[in-house]
Amino acid sequence: MPSVHIKTYGCQMNERDSEQVAKMLGERGYRMTDNEAEADVILLNTCSVRDMAEQKAIGKMGMLRKLRRERPHLVLGYLGCMAQARGGELAKTSPFVDLVVGTHKFHRVADYVDDLVRQRLEERIDDQRLPIVDVAEEVGSQSTINGQEVAAGQCTAFVSIMQGCNMRCTFCIVPQTRGAERARSIGDIVTEVRGLADRGVREVTLLGQIVNLYGRHEFPRRDATSPFVQLLEAVSEVDGIERVRFTSPHPIGFREDLIAAFGRLPKLVEHVHLPLQSGSDRILKLMHRGYTAATFRNLVDRLRAERPGIAITTDIIVGFPGETGADYAATHALTDEVGFDNAFVFRYSPRQNTPASTLGDQVPEATKEWRNKDLLEVVNRHVARHLTSLIGQKVEILCEGASRNNPQRLSGRTRTNKIVVFEGAARHIGRIFDVRIERASSSTLYGDPAVLEDNV
Repeated sequence: MPSVHIKTYGCQMNERDSEQVAKMLGERGYRMTDNEAEADVILLNTCSVRDMAEQKAIGKMGMLRKLRRERPHLVLGYLGCMAQARGGELAKTSPFVDLVVGTHKFHRVADYVDDLVRQRLEERIDDQRLPIVDVAEEVGSQSTINGQEVAAGQCTAFVSIMQGCNMRCTFCIVPQTRGAERARSIGDIVTEVRGLADRGVREVTLLGQIVNLYGRHEFPRRDATSPFVQLLEAVSEVDGIERVRFTSPHPIGFREDLIAAFGRLPKLVEHVHLPLQSGSDRILKLMHRGYTAATFRNLVDRLRAERPGIAITTDIIVGFPGETGADYAATHALTDEVGFDNAFVFRYSPRQNTPASTLGDQVPEATKEWRNKDLLEVVNRHVARHLTSLIGQKVEILCEGASRNNPQRLSGRTRTNKIVVFEGAARHIGRIFDVRIERASSSTLYGDPAVLEDNV
C-alpha cells in the first residue's frame, strides 16, 4: 500500500487530529513514514493562530511542488485550521494541491485519499484537475475523533473532549477555524480513556479549545457540579490512569466546583495552564476576555490556597493594538507578581477577519519585539526560581522514555509538568517513582540516578 507522511503545525489539538487521521489511514493499510521523500501522500495539518504558522505551511507546500515534479503520482493536501479558514482560496493559490480539508472533516480524509491515490495510480489525474475541497460544517463531527494508536512504551496520551469555541476573543481566529462549541459525551470519552489505560497509558490530558467550558450547553449540572467536573470525576475513576491533566482553560470557567476539584481529586495533577493574555484591564476589555487583572490574580490565589504547590503557567500577548507603555507596564507588573512557573509570550499577530485586525493604533514591530524580550526576562527569572527551589528535593515523575536531547538518558515529568532528565533503564519507562533533583538548567531538572534503586 502507499505510504503517507503527515506534518503537523500548531497546538496539541492539531497533533491529536493528525494522530486520528494516521490511525484511520493505517486501518486501511497505508504505511506511515517520517520520510517525505519516500511518501506517496503528504498532508500538512495547518494552524491559523499566528501568521507565521500559516506562512510556514504555505512555504512548505511550495517546496513540495518541486518533489511533485519528480514524482507525478504524489498526492498533496492541506488539512486543519488554515484549510478551514481559507478553503477554496488555497486551491487557487496552490493549484497543484489535491486536497483541502477543514476541521470538521478529518474523518473524511481517508476516503478522499483513497480516491486520489486510486486515480493517481490509474493515471487519471493531471495538473488541470479540480482539487477536493471540503470545509463544510458537519453536525456530530466532535464525536469522530476517538480511539487512537498507542505506541510501545507510550504512557501518556491526549484525549479530545470537544471542538470549537464560543468566546470570540477579538484577537483569535479559532471560532472561524474550529466552529462553535461541540462536546463529546462523558461515556464516549471514558470509553476511550479505559482503552488507553488497558494499553499502558498512565496519564491523560483532556483537550479542548476552552476545555473547562466543556458541555455547558449540552449537558446538565448535577448537584451543583458542572459537566467538566463530572468528566474529571469519571476519568479519575478509570483504573490504571494515575494522572489527569487538561488544557487549555479560560479563567471565566473556573467556578467553585472546579477549584475545589484540585483539593479532592488526587489524580488531578497540581498544574494549571491559565492564559492571562494581558495585565491591563483596558486591553483585556479590548480583547473581550471577560475578566480583570484583579479577578485573575484572585483566581490564582484561590487555586494556590486549594492546592498548595500548584504550578501556574500562562499565555501572554504583547503589542495588542493600542497597547501603551502603561498597559505593558501593568502586564509586566502582574507577571512579576504572580511569578508563573512558565509562560508563552507572543507578539500580537493580526489575523484576517478578526475584530482586532481592524483596530487602529497598531503597535510597531520593534516595540512588540522589545516588550516580548523584556517580559521573557521576567518569566525566565521566575522559571529559574521555581526550578532551583527543587534542588535537593525528591519529586515524583512519570518516566516517558528517552530524553529528546540525549537519547542515552531518560526523561519524565513531575506532576507540576516540569521535565526531569536522569539515567535509567528501559524497565523504568511508563513507571511512576521519586527522583532526587541534583541540579537545574534554564528549563530542565536533572535527577540523581541512585534514587531509582530505592523506588523501582
